[in-house]
Amino acid sequence: MFLDKAKIYVKGGDGGDGIVSFKRELYVPEGGPAGGDGGKGGDLIFRVDEGLRTLVDFRYQKHFKAPRGERGKTKGMHGAKAEDMIVRVPPGTVVIDDDTQEIVADLTRQGQEVVVARGGRGGRGNMRFATARNPAPHLSENGEEGQERWIVLELKVMADVGLVGFPSVGKSTLLSVVSAAQPKIGAYHFTTITPNLGVVDVGEGRSFVMADLPGLIEGAHEGVGLGHEFLRHVERTRIIVHVIDMAATEERDPYDDFVKINEELRLYNAKLADRPQIVAANKMDMPGAEENLQQFRERLKQDGRDDIEIFPISAMARKGVQELLYRAADLLEQIPEMPLVEEVVDLSERKIYKFEKEEDDNEFTIRRENDTFIVECIGIERMLKRMNLNSYDGLLRFGQAIRKSGIENALRQRGAKDGHMVQIGDFEFEFVEQE
Repeated sequence: MFLDKAKIYVKGGDGGDGIVSFKRELYVPEGGPAGGDGGKGGDLIFRVDEGLRTLVDFRYQKHFKAPRGERGKTKGMHGAKAEDMIVRVPPGTVVIDDDTQEIVADLTRQGQEVVVARGGRGGRGNMRFATARNPAPHLSENGEEGQERWIVLELKVMADVGLVGFPSVGKSTLLSVVSAAQPKIGAYHFTTITPNLGVVDVGEGRSFVMADLPGLIEGAHEGVGLGHEFLRHVERTRIIVHVIDMAATEERDPYDDFVKINEELRLYNAKLADRPQIVAANKMDMPGAEENLQQFRERLKQDGRDDIEIFPISAMARKGVQELLYRAADLLEQIPEMPLVEEVVDLSERKIYKFEKEEDDNEFTIRRENDTFIVECIGIERMLKRMNLNSYDGLLRFGQAIRKSGIENALRQRGAKDGHMVQIGDFEFEFVEQE
């Protein structure tokens, strides 16, 4: 089964919780706090495996979650960092953030990898909060949650040469003749509904990958027919071989076919109009093909496009095919590979993400709904998720953070009085004026 698009959920591992612990050793008076930090959660990493050819694995598993870090230990020992979760993807996979539609990575080479969901930091143990004023804190942090998001995977076939053209012009036949691929061949439209790949041995030690791509029809750039399911794969090919039924066996004008297909390519992606293109004038062994080819050349000249190379062939009779392959191989030697975006994380270059505090984290907004004041503040909400509020020290630290950020005075200015409720994130508490 060929699957070239999938939407999945990914989540980095949560950080391990820090703990509250105290030294209790013989002959060690006032041992002090000894709660260790939690370990970092595992990252979720996509790695290219050239042994894969489709995204079919993601049809059956759509949720991927990296393991969480280990909880902190006594005697000041840290919890272990969780192992990263490696998810294998085929070469040619484009990773897109579903919310922003931003291209996260374009994975093309064997072993190339990218972190798609970072693991959370481990929480701090109580030994981290010891001060001269509070030498024995009963305070620890929960582990930070791992990054989570929905992403879309699109597989764009990694082929050097792509065969394009209307249905039933002979693309599958040509691929079966020049390679060991065995695509489905039939005398009806859309025989090919998924791309077929074949390795073409040109001779002289040269070879390349050719893809027989599903047939186009007018309006494909808007999704008509196979539409985007086809056009997605054309983007990756370095050379376009435009196969045309020069015998007009379906009573279509070969030149009109040529114009319509190129217009669909341009409307889908303007860059495809500049992609090197060779015309394979197929079915030249049939009546009327020579006359149509002559008219085709004349109309190209009238439109100022006589620079396009034309190779008369008969894929069925295997005539003129070798010359076409030689020319394609020569062009490929002059054209570099074209990834969609700049290369991302490599095995030898692992990105290190620093959790730096944003300048606007402590900015806040307050709105009132009846007797409840709703506060939105990224920094405080993040602290609440990590802080253990079941202890006196935790509540004391939260109160200090509210005062220091200016939220307490702002609530008072907005009319908050004893008995009013305040909500920050999922945490709700009663506003009480200190005497």
